Amino acid sequence: MDSFIDLTAADGHRLKAWRDGPEGADPGKTPGLVVVQEIFGVNGHMRNVCARFAAAGYAVVAPALFDRAERGVELGYTADDVARGRDLRAKVSDAAVMLDIDAAALALGGRAKLGIVGYCWGGTIAWWGATRTRHFQAACGWYGGGIAGTRTEAPHCPVQLHFGEKDSGIPLSDVELIRAAQPAVEIFVYPGAQHGFGCDERGSFSAPDARLAQERTLAFLGRTLMG
Repeated sequence: MDSFIDLTAADGHRLKAWRDGPEGADPGKTPGLVVVQEIFGVNGHMRNVCARFAAAGYAVVAPALFDRAERGVELGYTADDVARGRDLRAKVSDAAVMLDIDAAALALGGRAKLGIVGYCWGGTIAWWGATRTRHFQAACGWYGGGIAGTRTEAPHCPVQLHFGEKDSGIPLSDVELIRAAQPAVEIFVYPGAQHGFGCDERGSFSAPDARLAQERTLAFLGRTLMG
């Protein structure tokens, strides 16, 4: 049932969200997953990410977080796209982002268990989903650059994090700060991997690392949400 749906946040803001997942599944038995975008919008890549989680048995909602700045944004991965994505990101406050995450979680209401997975900007937001809300029973972040800066926040659910060793925006010193502050968080570092190693439309894509990180993510979600 892949399609865009409408959500309304607590402050009245209306946004789009991509929905995917098993048709006719019992909400009480099918776990839900909020998938959080990079700084490129809910583009084709993010919809493919949603499709993979849906194929694994999750009901998925991916909120269009840039709708607060500009509606219908779907960027590619050129230098100009990166610059535009960063500009749009700067126009959306962290507090507003969390209202939209709340709306996505509520759209998955009635699920037995609920998780959140995010990438890049969304990796940080997934961490905040664990620390700033109580919606989720599991949170997984891939190369979230803002996690180190909020590493002392207390998560309310199990968390798994993934980082590339050669990520130019997230030095290993930041990863070690997170590890020291959060010894209970499962952290994986991928030797030689760069930022965005999980996106098959980016030059930094690493198929072996993306495959391993996805296997670990699905295993983590299986333990926390499917059990």
